Amino acid sequence: MKKLLLLFVSVLFFNVSAQKKGKDYSNILKSKNIYEINAFLRDAHPDDPRRSVLKPRVMEMMTQYIKDAHPADQKVKDMQEMLALLKRRPSTKISFDEMNAIIKQKQIAKYKAELAAKQPTVVYTPSTTQNAFVINTSANVAVPNAEAEEFNMLMAVNPVEHKNKTVKILNSLFDNDPNSKESIVLIKNNSDCNIIVRMEGVGTTKYRLAVPAHDESTIVIAKGQYLFTSLVCGAQYASQKTIEKAIMVALGTSAAQ
Repeated sequence: MKKLLLLFVSVLFFNVSAQKKGKDYSNILKSKNIYEINAFLRDAHPDDPRRSVLKPRVMEMMTQYIKDAHPADQKVKDMQEMLALLKRRPSTKISFDEMNAIIKQKQIAKYKAELAAKQPTVVYTPSTTQNAFVINTSANVAVPNAEAEEFNMLMAVNPVEHKNKTVKILNSLFDNDPNSKESIVLIKNNSDCNIIVRMEGVGTTKYRLAVPAHDESTIVIAKGQYLFTSLVCGAQYASQKTIEKAIMVALGTSAAQ
């Protein structure tokens, strides 16, 4: 009886703690949503008794999703990565340093491939349509008409400029000097629209980065305080960020999450 009472109090405590964080996991045991259960495993206390039920359940759900998925399903890779993490640890939660290392290795591989190919891995085909949105015919996505010309200009980098930018990014990725005055910013665009991310620092320090829909772009900027703004499929995004080390900023949301 005492054990049952202790279990009940523990579960109640964890529910209250989760709700204080703005997330309600009171009905998590009934959930059939992979992302919701995965979020619970990341947030919950290591001793939460619900873990023993939900971890094997979500692993089975991920395995089934991968098995039934279409060969072109882009979420399969994410599922495989999450499943691999769950096999090695209690949840998919990783530290900032681990995330930073993963991002860095992916970016190094990407830009090494671009240098070897001597051209960008993303090819953009601008359109001259005069509608409210300008369509990227190569990806069937759109940017607001007001920013279309600017987006086209930012994407239309000649081979020499692209190579110089790629080399600079690679040098920054390999640079582990904490006294470095510059840092990498990776923008991941999860939305259905091409976007321009603007980074405004102190004085005249400003940067712009074009990011195609469902893609990512990287830029090297001076460390400091910045206001990040963007128009994401018509919705205004704004956030203040302190850039002291390499960071990733994800904009837009996936319909599955």
